[in-house]
Amino acid sequence: MKRNTIGIALAICLLAAFPVRAADGAYEAYSQGDYATALRLWLPMAERNDPEAQYRLGAMYFNGQGVAIDEAQGLKWLRKAADQGYANAQFSLAVRYANGKGVTRDGARAASWFRKAADQGHVKAQYNLALIYYNGSGVPKDEGQAIAWGRKAADQGYAKAQNNLGIMYYNGEGVPKDEKQALSWFRKSADQGFASAQYNVGVAYDEGKGVPVDDVEAVVWYRKAAEQGDAGAQYSLGTMYDDGAGVPEDDAQAVTWYYAAAEQGLADAQFALGNMFADGKGVAQDDVEAAVWFRKAAEQGHPDADNNLGVLYRRNLHRPGLFIR
Repeated sequence: MKRNTIGIALAICLLAAFPVRAADGAYEAYSQGDYATALRLWLPMAERNDPEAQYRLGAMYFNGQGVAIDEAQGLKWLRKAADQGYANAQFSLAVRYANGKGVTRDGARAASWFRKAADQGHVKAQYNLALIYYNGSGVPKDEGQAIAWGRKAADQGYAKAQNNLGIMYYNGEGVPKDEKQALSWFRKSADQGFASAQYNVGVAYDEGKGVPVDDVEAVVWYRKAAEQGDAGAQYSLGTMYDDGAGVPEDDAQAVTWYYAAAEQGLADAQFALGNMFADGKGVAQDDVEAAVWFRKAAEQGHPDADNNLGVLYRRNLHRPGLFIR
């Protein structure tokens, strides 16, 4: 089962939508790209301790909108809003501490600010707090807390959190192992179009994890993820065409999907593509091209790639220099 890479989200959502207050018109000006007017209206509000105005003023300094980029001024206004309990500002400040952007990287402070925003129901803060507890970044590793905060975000419909919660059920991390629960969460996320979850649903049907084996359904979900560029799904879809599982056997289609995944650096796909060139399946037989892909896979530690390279060299001893590029 594919494990979604768990790490701190890098994006700071400084431009999240807020209810428009008719009295100021600043948001309307901002949304129309009239930053000078937005700045003129928000600045006095920020100076009167309006937290939304402070937050937005900080964003303008960070992004150089109507003003020169000024990290110090951006942080000043962002911190003022965060200190007043403004959840989006707390989240943004947490992300900056997590990534060391404009401040010294500090996992403990990042966790503290994520917690403040998460306690107010900020879904991305809940998600990131779950990741922090899972990884033990700035707090002691605690799978129970990771589950608790991940579930809060998942219950709000956040697709990444739903997928990660499925992974934890699948692996029995912080909860009893439960493949049916895992699939339930993967499906919720996949139905929102999240590629990693679509891949995981495909694996569940492919391997009979929490559901009866169904190759046709596996292909459906692999294809959804593969078309979004998920390398694992592209490789798996290639294997389904290679084996004729859930689809008619089609070597050319197998090569197409193996190549897509191999180009993204997936060692299994590079190895499979090498085999297709070595055997002339779906492509013209080409030992030189096969060696290129076996070598790429071998460099990543694929256990069989070196052996296949050796086979190619031995059968081409009469062609010295063939593999030199």
